[in-house]
Amino acid sequence: MRYYIIFSFLVSISFFTSCRNDFDFEPSVGQLKFSKDTVYLDTVFTNIGSSTYTLKVYNKSNKNISIPNLRLGQGENSKYRLMVDGMPGKVFQNVELLAKDSLFIFIETTIDYSEYSNSNPNYLYTDIIQFGTESNFQKVDLVTLVQDAVFIYPQRSLNPDNTYTYEQLNIGDDQNEQFLPVSYLSENDPVNGNELTWTNAKPYVIYGYAVIPPTETLTVNAGARVHFHAESGIIVANDASLVINGEPSATSNLENEVIFEGDRLEHNYSEVPGQWGTIWFTQGSHSNEIKNLTLKNATVGLLVTGNDASNVPTLALENVQIYNSSNVGILARTGNIVGNNIIINNCGQASFAGTIGGSYDFTHCTFANYWPIPNQTCLILNDYYETESGNEIEPLVKADFKNCILYGSSNIALNLDKEGTTENFNFIFDHCLIKFIDNNNQFTNNDLYKFSSNPNYINCKIASSSNSNKPDFLDPNNNKLNIGENSIAKGNANFSYSSGTFDILNNPRNNPSDIGAYNWITFD
Repeated sequence: MRYYIIFSFLVSISFFTSCRNDFDFEPSVGQLKFSKDTVYLDTVFTNIGSSTYTLKVYNKSNKNISIPNLRLGQGENSKYRLMVDGMPGKVFQNVELLAKDSLFIFIETTIDYSEYSNSNPNYLYTDIIQFGTESNFQKVDLVTLVQDAVFIYPQRSLNPDNTYTYEQLNIGDDQNEQFLPVSYLSENDPVNGNELTWTNAKPYVIYGYAVIPPTETLTVNAGARVHFHAESGIIVANDASLVINGEPSATSNLENEVIFEGDRLEHNYSEVPGQWGTIWFTQGSHSNEIKNLTLKNATVGLLVTGNDASNVPTLALENVQIYNSSNVGILARTGNIVGNNIIINNCGQASFAGTIGGSYDFTHCTFANYWPIPNQTCLILNDYYETESGNEIEPLVKADFKNCILYGSSNIALNLDKEGTTENFNFIFDHCLIKFIDNNNQFTNNDLYKFSSNPNYINCKIASSSNSNKPDFLDPNNNKLNIGENSIAKGNANFSYSSGTFDILNNPRNNPSDIGAYNWITFD
């Protein structure tokens, strides 16, 4: 009896499984659906691999299917690479797909621009993914824009153990050595030619830190585009200079402006902070001038360490925009900076930090900060640095802010930190808009913030609550710091600083003039 029951059970299983068609596959008959008709792989530089893009393929029928051919149109000669069901390749056969199921195809590419005869620095590379049979193919288009570029990167030498030694610069001291991979710019580089003049003919891609050697000047011409890889930047050495000659643009393409940003060209990376290092003006660099520059997505936008001890500013800025710095937009340590029409926004700690004293003079600037995490601020000034034996004082010789906006998502937009004497902590805010909401009255007895009685504040508008003296920014979270007709900044500037000048969009300033880098506009 026991054996009869077992036998009956086995027969039942055999009968049941023989009736199932779960794993029977029919050839695909052109009824596949796709997550997109065209996969646009964002712009890539020549010989630099793209990010991985995804295409989803759906079988919405009630039958299991087998795709006879899944292949790139150019087959094995294609510059695209596929990953289908975990298998890499360019041509696949009999790809199975269950009923009501889907599969992912991952797509990448690396393209050598030099293989194509084209005088234009941009080349559009295309292919297709084909699904089905020769007589009944479905397809999805693939499109990639390839840019030729000038690559600047540290040279390397092969060691006996098959490792490499790269050009390096020690930025530490005898007790704490710290090396950066660097490339020393030259007028006669064997590959790039003159690396001390950057033009708009091709974009520049920087790996490691590009060093401007002593006595040399790097000149960046209008319309240049410079892309920095992770942990890269520019170092302006002692007795060296950086001159950026951007010009106002006539269109939204910013054709004449100089742009510094990361080398990830995908749209999803366009506003991601901290993708690269900094532009570092070291002690002894001089005659640095920057006009019409937009700098995005660095760790520290501009780093100024020391000055050349002359009355001439180490760094002169005009029409400069700095966005999405994961640390500080401009970090100066005993710096000497003058700036007009500067906009800084979305920085992890502060938009501008003038630390360890220094000399600063800013007119018609917008220091905003809408970083999404609290405890950031717009502006920091202090006069000391910490040592093992205590704080060392460096005088704040000058910190003049005229017709400037200091406003952000945090309550306190201004942080003044004085250790030395009042006589050596010199600052003036003249006709500025300052957000300072002291909800807990923790600054009530601090003379540095007595806006109505301290002569260091001249006709300033203080936003002491979230509903008072608002700047009416267009879209500050997305770095649009234009002011509208309801802005408290409208018409409240000191025109003596505005007369004969232009706003950051190259529009003349009228009387009465507006606080900040922009003239007010009517929002659509």
